[in-house]
Amino acid sequence: MDSLLREYLPILIFLGVALGLAAVIVLVSFIAARQHPDSEKLSPYECGFPPFADARSKFDVRYYLVAILFIIFDLEVAFLFPWAVSLGKIGLFGFWSMMVFLGVLTVGFIYEWKKGALEWE
Repeated sequence: MDSLLREYLPILIFLGVALGLAAVIVLVSFIAARQHPDSEKLSPYECGFPPFADARSKFDVRYYLVAILFIIFDLEVAFLFPWAVSLGKIGLFGFWSMMVFLGVLTVGFIYEWKKGALEWE
């Protein structure tokens, strides 16, 4: 058991050095850098004007729909890479099963397109 724990010693030393170095860098940053931000630096910067409503307002459902559609078609691409790499080994059955998968996704995409889910007003 003692030899097993000795194998983890380099990892613990690495974590200790990393945490110590991070703490030293943050401490030196607070000591050396000027910590007096002006009002311009504290102002909202993404949209250019201060917020005028509550940040917890309801979003349009189309944002969620676009996010779900992105995840679906992003996963399609994630399935295409390993399929393309192993296409020589899986043969015709693998090819046609991927064609069925792509067909189902294409039908779903066309359905969403016809329903107007991808249109913005």
